[in-house]
Amino acid sequence: MEPVNSSTASLSGANLRLRLSLGLTAAIWITGLIGHFTPVREWPALALYVIGGIGLVLYRGFSRGEWQEMYLSGGDVKKSLKWGAIAGGILFVMDITNTVLYYTNGGVPMAEMEILLVGNSLLYLFPVLILAEEFLWRGIMLSSMIDRGLNRHLAVVLTALLYVFNHFAVAPVGMYERSLMAMMAFPIGILGGYIVINSRNVWGSVLLHSLTMISMLLDIFVIPRIIFG
Repeated sequence: MEPVNSSTASLSGANLRLRLSLGLTAAIWITGLIGHFTPVREWPALALYVIGGIGLVLYRGFSRGEWQEMYLSGGDVKKSLKWGAIAGGILFVMDITNTVLYYTNGGVPMAEMEILLVGNSLLYLFPVLILAEEFLWRGIMLSSMIDRGLNRHLAVVLTALLYVFNHFAVAPVGMYERSLMAMMAFPIGILGGYIVINSRNVWGSVLLHSLTMISMLLDIFVIPRIIFG
């Protein structure tokens, strides 16, 4: 009877993790929608996103010991980091190339994002944001979908799409710049998702995300100054 009990407990934990992660996502989106029509804009939703994403994973980890179930420990770390570096490097080069083409063809720099990062001193919070995003989408949510028996490809696509749509709920900038960030988010979500489910470890996706975030900072702060002088 022990294997049955263990399997039942594992499924129960996965069900609860999925409900918690989807509930947090709904709360973030509702908060962002309400805030959009108020002077506070999306700042409360962004705070809930970061604090909730990290807090939810830490809660399940420390209270239930589900670190391995959420892919934060265990799995094949070397494989995860190797493919994270490869995929991140490819996206890095593609992003820089696309950004140069975008600006040389008359594209407008992301002025609102520059104000947000420099004027509001949020630049140094990027590592925390990366962890919150990876813990929520590729950690607790993706792992719970897989443990519940959802098709792995569908699980990757669903979490990637939720991650993309979330940029419209939490980014306190105009819709045009949100769209640019959402476009970059989709390949991160897809590649990061496959890295995680094939290695059962989230840290390669964290590395991938970090490399693309560096390329985004170059897009905002370095490349426009090189092109426009």
